Amino acid sequence: MAASPLRRWLPGLTVAARYRRAWLRSDLLAGLVLTALLIPAGMGYAVAAGLPPETGLYATIVPLLAYAVFGPSRILVLGPDSSLAPLIAAAIVPLAAADADRAVALAGLLAIMMGGLLVLGGVLRLGFVTDLLSKPIRLGYLNGIALVVVVGQIPKLLGFSIDGDSFLGDLRELAQGVADGLVDPTAVGIGVACLVTILGLRLVDRRVPGVLVAVVGAIVAVVAFGWKDDVAVVGALPEGLPTPALSGITWSDVASLAGPALGIALIAFADTGVLSRTFAERRGEHVAGNDEMRGVGLANVAGGLLGGFPVSASSSRTPVADQAGAHTQLTGITGAVLIVAFILVAPGLTGYLPSAALAAVVIVAASALVDVRSVVRLLRVDPAEGLLSVAAFLGVAVIGVLEGIVVAVVLSFVAFVNQAWRPYRAELGRIPEVRGYHDLGRHPEGERLPGIVIVRFDAPLFFANGGMFGDYVRSVVADAGHEVETVILAAEPITDIDATAVDELVDLDDHLAARGITLILAEMKGPVKDHLRRYGLGDRFDPDRFAPTVGSAVDAILGAERDDIGNPSDRDDGS
Repeated sequence: MAASPLRRWLPGLTVAARYRRAWLRSDLLAGLVLTALLIPAGMGYAVAAGLPPETGLYATIVPLLAYAVFGPSRILVLGPDSSLAPLIAAAIVPLAAADADRAVALAGLLAIMMGGLLVLGGVLRLGFVTDLLSKPIRLGYLNGIALVVVVGQIPKLLGFSIDGDSFLGDLRELAQGVADGLVDPTAVGIGVACLVTILGLRLVDRRVPGVLVAVVGAIVAVVAFGWKDDVAVVGALPEGLPTPALSGITWSDVASLAGPALGIALIAFADTGVLSRTFAERRGEHVAGNDEMRGVGLANVAGGLLGGFPVSASSSRTPVADQAGAHTQLTGITGAVLIVAFILVAPGLTGYLPSAALAAVVIVAASALVDVRSVVRLLRVDPAEGLLSVAAFLGVAVIGVLEGIVVAVVLSFVAFVNQAWRPYRAELGRIPEVRGYHDLGRHPEGERLPGIVIVRFDAPLFFANGGMFGDYVRSVVADAGHEVETVILAAEPITDIDATAVDELVDLDDHLAARGITLILAEMKGPVKDHLRRYGLGDRFDPDRFAPTVGSAVDAILGAERDDIGNPSDRDDGS
């Protein structure tokens, strides 16, 4: 039964109505774990976007709450993102003229405009882009994301920071930092202890929240041993809660930000769409691209109205929520509420949270995304799809997340066109005492019917394969010898035909007619027949040239049904 319009726009209502009490503990614990990552990520990406650090918290709190109501995914974590931060800075810094308040207002306007475009795209049903993301692409994307995230966290685990803007840049700076002796033994000890704790408790008893134990233990260790000034820590939270911050905005600002808003909207949805569909697939769920577009758009509009800036799904925080046991968006709500609580009650607590501990949490979560076995299986079963997955992996890891997705989608189109250009084709024949007409290439015991050639072409006919189709039929007829009087095309796999292919079909019909051979189109779909009539071929291919099945065409030619099987049937499986 179709969902009501209200529930389509507010999927959080459906989740709330179907919520299970058994999920509550896991969602709350996952939210507590997630909070430890939301705070430093939000503040750090805000600074990278040229904004005060507290705006990163606002751009985390409000979108998480809004997405819990408007978003279709039960696991996705929205927040400031590394791929958007430089674009936001490039858009607002020149207009702000070093005025922090104006920069915040412009960033909020940018989020509202970007979110509005996404909502419009969802209403116009432009979310089909997620349909382009095949399983090989999603596998390669997750493996690439895992590698990028892990490499980006290793320096924090070792006690130093890097400023690399790509995977290869991160690798270079990591190697340089190790060579320069920047490794902090204390940070390494904390990070390794957290890794052992998380993985060890997972092996001993998965009901024990190993991530939470590791984070709390790291804070206690820093306090007990007085390491606050010796290791890198997240830092105390800034003061202030989300409030409207759009003063001073003019229509000229709207015009100036129109282009950046469109570009950021495309990037945010492309990244979010891949992550959303991938995690939904892993969890046995389905998320429609149009619903995701609306949900992310409304979350950005809400964030922009209350001092935030454009956000998208997080490829590092979402896996953490997933690994921590999140079942629903109550995890995100918990994270948002806890950030507010920490700001009001204990803003200094995060000043004792070591960055190495968070790095360990992210590394464990990202590593869980790796699925090499499935890629190897694809390479063995279908090398083309396996190589597509590898290409997506290399694209994400080496070129960049968005660029890698684009490369993989383009390669998918190339693979599709190649398959349609050179599809499987077969000559069909009769196997004694077996129903139907079967691929002679797969059944050497089969035989041609006297005076009849039956061919099948397993693809739509279009400009790229029309010539191949005609050449194949001619070659089969030539191989069959001079006694051929009829060619039957088993046309069921042909779902479409374009103008170029129509010309090829006419040329083939003329070629056969000149040799006294009649072309019969069997099992052709109604829409394809309509195409032929619209191209003016109704007189050439009159009703006598069509047959409902291959079997009925053969019976009409031979004047009798097959008598070599006990229960004749017109059904032709073409195997």
